[in-house]
Amino acid sequence: NNLRNSVGEIVPGQVSFLKLDEGQDGQRLDNFLIRVLKGVPKSHINKIIRGGEVRINGKRCDGKDRLSVGDELRIPPIRMAAEPAAPHVFGEKKPFPHPILFEDAHLIAVNKPAGTAVHGGSGVSFGVIEQIRMARDASDTLELVHRLDRETSGVLLLAKSRKALVNMHAMMQEEPGTVKPIKRYLALVQGRVANDRQHVKAPLLKYVAANNERRVRVDDADGQASHTILNVKKRFAEMTLLEAELKSGRTHQIRVHCQHLGHPIVGDDKYGDFVLNKALQKQIQGLKRMFLHAAHLSFAHPVTGEPLALEAPLPPELASYLNTL
Repeated sequence: NNLRNSVGEIVPGQVSFLKLDEGQDGQRLDNFLIRVLKGVPKSHINKIIRGGEVRINGKRCDGKDRLSVGDELRIPPIRMAAEPAAPHVFGEKKPFPHPILFEDAHLIAVNKPAGTAVHGGSGVSFGVIEQIRMARDASDTLELVHRLDRETSGVLLLAKSRKALVNMHAMMQEEPGTVKPIKRYLALVQGRVANDRQHVKAPLLKYVAANNERRVRVDDADGQASHTILNVKKRFAEMTLLEAELKSGRTHQIRVHCQHLGHPIVGDDKYGDFVLNKALQKQIQGLKRMFLHAAHLSFAHPVTGEPLALEAPLPPELASYLNTL
């Protein structure tokens, strides 16, 4: 079966050439291919891009390259029958399993649970973006506006129109004339935090650990500028509930900044206190996950300009654990 999109036709097993229109303007190449090559693993898409088999206007390209109106995209032969996730799997509509916090013609906000990835890859077949695409019309534009760690729950925003996506990214990058969205998280950390409010500006550097996992550390020499504001919500005997506001959006930022202060997030399996985490899991009403929740996201609507505030209630398992304290 052919895979179709608004700009052309992709025929499995043959080289395809697509002429891009306004609907694809500004979109990242890898995200575009993931959407139109439904059923093809992300790892294979990345492979053909790196191998130079995908070309934009006859030139080699990178997955992060942005598409423009009028670009001609070359896609190599894709043998769909050889792929484990065939196109018809994506064609079967399935109910979307997560709560919808907000939806209009341009945006959809999801209350993502912990343990669910935002997109497939790294051993995960279906993330939130794949799940929602399976539940909606295949022709709909559905793209992630931002990301959450797999272990983090809470507000996750997706765009339903190209204009909304481009404008949201402009706000997040603080382009001239825009106001950066406000992101606030709830985090339970180890120990009693002394300051009611503090700014953490430790630079962060991404690296690959010995086990090939992606990690982040504080690095004053080579790290990227990072800024988190921490406000104490409640102090317990041996823990503190914090509200963390992100002023920058680095990978694992809140987790590493809390660790840097000597107050790692409870239940964090990468940067936390592993002995404490194991002990908490064994308790009858113990904590089985990382206590980090994206509770609030507010911004000007990217199309209408109206103020919009999205709230995700604390998941039952986190609320119940707080009650035990």
